[in-house]
Amino acid sequence: MTFQRARSAEQRAVRRKAILETAAAMLTEMPVADLSLNELSRRVGLAKSNVLNYFDSREAVLLELSSSELATWVDELESALADVSTALPVDERGERLVAAVVETLSRRPVFCDLVSAQASVLERNITTETALAFKRAAAAAYARMISAVAAVLPELGPDRAGHFIATASLLAGAIWSHSHPVPAIIAAYEADPSLHAIRIAFGPTLTESLTTLLYGALPRPTA
Repeated sequence: MTFQRARSAEQRAVRRKAILETAAAMLTEMPVADLSLNELSRRVGLAKSNVLNYFDSREAVLLELSSSELATWVDELESALADVSTALPVDERGERLVAAVVETLSRRPVFCDLVSAQASVLERNITTETALAFKRAAAAAYARMISAVAAVLPELGPDRAGHFIATASLLAGAIWSHSHPVPAIIAAYEADPSLHAIRIAFGPTLTESLTTLLYGALPRPTA
């Protein structure tokens, strides 16, 4: 596609939307690390300098996408937890919470890839204004996640629910990164069967990690 010069707020909004949609489509084809500003500009039909009129940098585009993906994931998580009754035993509620987190994340590979690159890539080469917008959106999503977790497991309370969500996000990003290695590492695993013991699978590893985290966070019954 090609664009004429944007002269109104509405036209600028159309350009921004086109850039974000193009970047989102690219991330279904390639990892975050391979998405370049040059290729994004080519696909969207704008000069690189014009793309930079709408976003600070490549990282600013990806951060805005990450905010959108996060909001959608929270919607899905809330929906997945909506029918979990507090009348159920705490162990069952815990299992369903962990399963909901893992299943909803597994269905959103682009979001997981963005999370895995957040601190090391996405949060660099951006302005304070972009950082504020991203962190405010993240804080709003975080508050919604705490409410969803605390509704399922009120035994945790808001503070421990917040700790669970914050740590779960970090674990998800790290496990996603290590469970989706570059081709050379995949080839090494395939060439040497003895290495399979250290190969990580996203779903099972995240499930085990979150289960351990959750039951460590739950208050212990008093004697």
